[in-house]
Amino acid sequence: MRRFALVFAVMGLTLSALAVRAFRPGAIEAAQQSTSHPSARTFLVDGVERHALLYQNSSPAPRTGAPLVFVFHGHGGTAQLMANRLPIQELWPEAVVVYMQGIPGVVGITDAAGTQNGWQKNPGQVGDRDVKFVDVVLAQVEREFKIDASRVYALGHSNGARFVNVLWNMRGEKFAAFCSACAPGGVLIQTAIPKPVFVIAGEKDQLVPFEVQKKSIELIRKRLETDPSKSVVKGYLSVEPGKNGTELATYLHPGGHPFPEEALPLAISFFKRHPAG
Repeated sequence: MRRFALVFAVMGLTLSALAVRAFRPGAIEAAQQSTSHPSARTFLVDGVERHALLYQNSSPAPRTGAPLVFVFHGHGGTAQLMANRLPIQELWPEAVVVYMQGIPGVVGITDAAGTQNGWQKNPGQVGDRDVKFVDVVLAQVEREFKIDASRVYALGHSNGARFVNVLWNMRGEKFAAFCSACAPGGVLIQTAIPKPVFVIAGEKDQLVPFEVQKKSIELIRKRLETDPSKSVVKGYLSVEPGKNGTELATYLHPGGHPFPEEALPLAISFFKRHPAG
């Protein structure tokens, strides 16, 4: 309990700082105008060329190595679009950030033919092509950079968030924490390794009903064995402790399906609090 209280005391200071720095009007737009440039990468996965945008850390990494963040766009999206809209590399310059590019072949809510870029939704689907993609990229990045293996994270939006839950199910031991925005998939983690998770959901989401997302949150709550009575609430953000140092953070906002940009600094702060145990 004393340890958890200290964590939230630190969180309170962090959020106060964010209120001044990261939440000022135009903060994300200012980050997008920085001079940081990505490296376009190509990887061969089961004979298929896969692509990603990699941002090397622009500030010195800690002595233990740089944190690593994988980012997954929604169905029909692109790595470049995610890098523009959610510039993690600017808000966390000590981290190496990889924006992964999906490919066609998976049916989407508005793409019955599966002709748009996307990610596998379940373990075993499309030969686990996307899980293998992550495996290949992780191995390459660890060879190329000094990465802190206890600070590897995954963040996704919509179909990309559903895939984050697939990663949690199949590769949970490789990640310290997850962020899932605007997606179902709680059923995927019922047998997964308990990990801290930041969940974002919009009450007016027209693609993934809010009630469906709330059911996923309840499944996560059960898996982490969190205690809602001890939750700390700041605006739309609620954080509750789970067992063995896990946390469930939820950002339940009144908007729709898009990733709310004001939640991105909170997700990064969440990742920073949670190295692997």
